[in-house]
This record gives sequence, structure tokens and C-alpha cells, in this order.
Amino acid sequence: MEHRIKRPVKIANCSGAATDLGVHMYNQAYYGDVDVITGDYLAELNLASAAEDYAKGTNPGWISSAWDGLQQTLDIAHEKRIKIVINGGGLNPEGLAEKTYALVKEKGLRLKVAYVDGDNLMHKVDQLLHDIKSGVLTHLDQDNEEVQLIEDSTSFMDHPSEMPIVCANAYLGYRAIKKCLDREADIVICGRVADASPVIAAAAWWHSWSEDDYTPLAGAFVGGHLIECSTYITGANFAGSYKYPIHKLMDLGLPIVEVAATGECTVTKHEALGGIVTVDTVKCQLLYELQGNIYLNSDVKADIKDIDIKEESTDRIQVTGIIGFPPPPTTKLAIFYRAGYQSEILLNASGYATDWKWNYHEMQVRRTLEAWGILSKFDVLDFQRVGTPMENPRTQLSSTTYMRIFAQARDHSVLGKLAAAEASIGMAHFAGMHWSTDMRTAIPKPFLGFYPATIPQSELEEAVNIIDASSIRRYLVGPPSKTEPLQPRENYDPAVISQSFGPTIMRPLGDIALGRSGDKGANVNLGLYVTQDAWEWFRTFMTRARVKQLMGDDWKDWYFVERVEMTKICAVHFVIYGPLGRGISSSKLLDGLGKGFAEYIRAVHVPIPVRFLEQHAQDSKTFEESLKPGPTTRSHHM
Repeated sequence: MEHRIKRPVKIANCSGAATDLGVHMYNQAYYGDVDVITGDYLAELNLASAAEDYAKGTNPGWISSAWDGLQQTLDIAHEKRIKIVINGGGLNPEGLAEKTYALVKEKGLRLKVAYVDGDNLMHKVDQLLHDIKSGVLTHLDQDNEEVQLIEDSTSFMDHPSEMPIVCANAYLGYRAIKKCLDREADIVICGRVADASPVIAAAAWWHSWSEDDYTPLAGAFVGGHLIECSTYITGANFAGSYKYPIHKLMDLGLPIVEVAATGECTVTKHEALGGIVTVDTVKCQLLYELQGNIYLNSDVKADIKDIDIKEESTDRIQVTGIIGFPPPPTTKLAIFYRAGYQSEILLNASGYATDWKWNYHEMQVRRTLEAWGILSKFDVLDFQRVGTPMENPRTQLSSTTYMRIFAQARDHSVLGKLAAAEASIGMAHFAGMHWSTDMRTAIPKPFLGFYPATIPQSELEEAVNIIDASSIRRYLVGPPSKTEPLQPRENYDPAVISQSFGPTIMRPLGDIALGRSGDKGANVNLGLYVTQDAWEWFRTFMTRARVKQLMGDDWKDWYFVERVEMTKICAVHFVIYGPLGRGISSSKLLDGLGKGFAEYIRAVHVPIPVRFLEQHAQDSKTFEESLKPGPTTRSHHM
């Protein structure tokens, strides 16, 4: 019999964070035909922030918005025979799966419920500590000898009672989820699986891929990456959004990826839901939170150096050119530990001589703490100046900037002295000082440190669990059948070319470049791209040294930069190692997730060839004229 290739599988995303409402799951089921709904509810921090309450029994461990979505969607999923695969089980996938199973039975629906576990390694935390200290388990960035880890990043190993681990979860791949689907599960609840793993599993199940179908798996992996952040690909967090009327970006719907048997995919959305899917929104999301041109999952490596992104039709974007390779023998292990206490104070200054005012206030605080013999006992004491006062202001707000005093210490009593120091000089302040908030933010609060490690996949007990009326049937999955050691990441500057691009003018880089940035633990990634006509200039202009220059006073000599190119989409990608410290849970930066970094870089003025700006202006005018004015109404289930 002739083998028939299945049509592409339609996989709809319903969440990119715990804050995404349950109605998104329902909308993806209701407003069109899809085969599978997947949801990514877990950031690195929200597992850790719930861990201690879950251990005490005061938190169920799963994500409440995921449960809300399931309650709204089970009936229509049953009616349309839509599979649901989500990581909303958080710390307790078994608990959410059993709660879902009970609701299925109560409703009399024919839906089989399963869950995946094996990511939570808190039961072997002492062994983990031993293996990290002995070098058996290493920091995610430790293999690169150019990268310096921030001070105190390993202090929790030497003080396990003072700085106990509260959460340790390995990033699981697609294979257990696929086995659930192969065993006819309709609802699969996961804990800490990698963000794209549900999409890879759905495509692998649909197309009956084998573990060594690396290129199709890699294509689905990138497809999962493209839709995992919900509205980030339908108009949110989009560098080019200012070109659109505001009404076009209201009531954003969530994306769908159609994955073919080859792994090539098309990104789209339901026509009835708001938002846009364009080449630009897809490129921006592709460049979000990458490690470089080799993208890693515990089941496959995706080489995206030759990725190509083209418009198929309105709100349909085709993604091709991805090549897959065997996965690494290790996977990421996210470890969170009690790192001490932190607090912050916000102060405002208006009008004249702002720099002098902030110099004066910082010196007052530091001298007071030094006189009390406490200054050297802070782990972090940072005086951050936010904003620039408008010259010749028309309002007081436009003349106002603020200082954010951020502090961390292992000792609660040390940190408490910061508020006392502020109070002691409360009436000795500079002209016009006023508070942004009351002093509650200055009260020391516990915070978590983050240590991203690698762990051999052979040490995990990843398992499939199928719930039926009388029992839970459990099947161990085991590690990937074939792995390849990781090679050093590519890192290169462009070859110098002699071509002249004509006269230049100082303009914001964002006049010709779009892009996106995000966090990877301690690091910030930055992807920028231009149109084809400006590519040769742009790739030779955007060197590693240029990024350091554009960062200005934010650049520190101990940071390290990696650079690669993606020629077919005219993109240059960077990873800047170090700026986020120990990650979002403890970063001293105001932008602890690095989301605003690309927009900052795009605002810096650089010498741009005039000919590219002229084309940019013409393209923008043509684009704006093509937009239809007027409000758009959308109906959503609530």
C-alpha cells in the first residue's frame, strides 16, 4: 500500500506565562479547527516562588490559570477531539491531572488523562549539592572559559543550611509526552518540560516520527519556540508595533503553528481573533531568548543558521531551512535557593541640578552606613538613576527622575539598616526630594538565587503516567538513544569588506533595524535584523566591539559577547554574558529579564548610510498608506 503523508498538524498555543487567562485555551478551541492545544505556563521563577508554600501545603503546586482553562475547555475539546498538552502542572502535575480526571468523570466525557513527571529532583538534593561541589554537575556557562560567573554564584554550596535549595527541576523533552499521546491520552499535564517540548511531541505523535528524525524534530522545535510566548508573535512585545494603529493591536489572539511531515511549519492565527502575524513578528520572536545559531532541547539540536522566513499570505508565515542533529547528553537543571534578603527604595528629584542632588543623597546614605560600621556587610548596594529630566519642562512630571536604591544582604538585620539610614537623614535632604512610595518596599524580604546547572539525562527518571478508574499506570521513558557532545558555540565577527555605502547621518539604529532581547539566566540575548538592501552594511557594522560601544556605560569589562549571523533573514545575534547576575530572581537590574535591552540599543544613534534611511522612509510611508483606519470589534468568550 502506498504510504500517505499526513496533512500538517495544527497546534495552537494557549499560554506563554501563568498570567495568561484560561479563556485563551477556550478561544483556541472555539474559533477554528485545531488538532492540539499546547500551553507554556512556567517561567523559571514561578516554580521556585511557589516551592516553599507547596512544601508547606498552602499552595497546590499547579498553575491556577491552567486549571481555569481546562475547566472552560474540556467540553469543546471532547466535542472536537482536540488534544491538550500543557506544563501547567508546575510542581504537582499529578495533582492537576487527578483534579482534571475527576472533572472529566463528573462531566461524563470520553477523555483520557495522563501526566509526565521526573523533572522534580528535590528528593536527591543532597546528592545534587555533592555533585556540583565535586564538579560532576557544572554550571550551564562553565564550559566557556571566557565567561566569568558573578561573585557569590556558588556560595549556596558552602552554606547549605543557611542557603537551602528550595527547588530543583530538570528540563524534560518531548518523548514522554509523545508516549502519552501514543497511548491515546487526550489531556497531558506536565511539570518542567522545555518550553517547546509539547509542540515537538504533538508533531512527532501526529506524523509518527522516530527519535532519530532529527530535522523534522528540529523544525517542530523551532515552531514550538515561535508560538510558546503567546501574543509575542501576534503583535505583543513587537519592535515594529509603532507602525500600526493602536486598534490593530487590541484583543490579541494567540498563535497557531502548522507543522508538516518535513518539520517545515507555517505560523498563523484564527481569523476571528485580533492581532497580526507577519514576517517581522515571526523574526522578532525567533530571535527571542536564543543561545546562538544552535538551539538546544534535550531531544534535538536545531541549527538555525540558514533559517528562512517568508510570507505565504496574510497572517500566514512559512518557516524553513532548519536542520536537526542528535541532542546533547545533558539537559538543563534549574536550581533555586534561599539567597538572603533584598529591599529597594524609590526617591524622586525634580528640576534643577539633578545630578548634584543624586550625588549628594548617595554620599549621605553611604557615609551614614559607614559610620554605623555596616556598609561593608551589604552584598549589593546599588544607587540607580532612572530617567533624564526634560530641558525647559512643561510639567513637573517631565522634569522628574527617580533614584532606585537596591540592596541585598544575607543578614536580615544588616539590610534593615538601609531604611534606618534613610530615616536618619530624612529631613537633611536635597531641595525638593519626595518619595515615590511609602517605606514598605524598604522592608527586607527574602529572595531566591538561581543556579543553572547541567545534568546527564541518564540520571533522570522521566515517566509517563496514565490515569484510569482503578489505578495509575506508570512507564519509565529512559534517556535519548543517541546523543552528541556539545561543541563550542560559534562566535565570529564579519570579514571586512571594502565596499562604500555612501554618506551617513547620525540616527537611531532602530530606524532601520528591528529585533528582540531576553534573558538566559545571567545573560542577555540580542537579535537584530534589517532588510536585504541594508544587510551587507549592517553585518559589517554590527560587530562584537560595536555592541560594547552601544551599551555605553552599561558595559562591564568582565562581560563576554558571542556573535553569529543568520544570513537568509538578515539577522545578527549576540549573547552578552553576565549582566543579569544570578538571574531574574535576584537581578539588581530594573530590567531583570532583559526585555528592554534591544529597545535601548535600537534607540542609540549611529552613523547610518543615507540611502538606507531613504528606502526606510519610503517603505514606512507605503506601509502606513496600506493600513485601513477605523476600529475593529472582536467577540471573545468570557
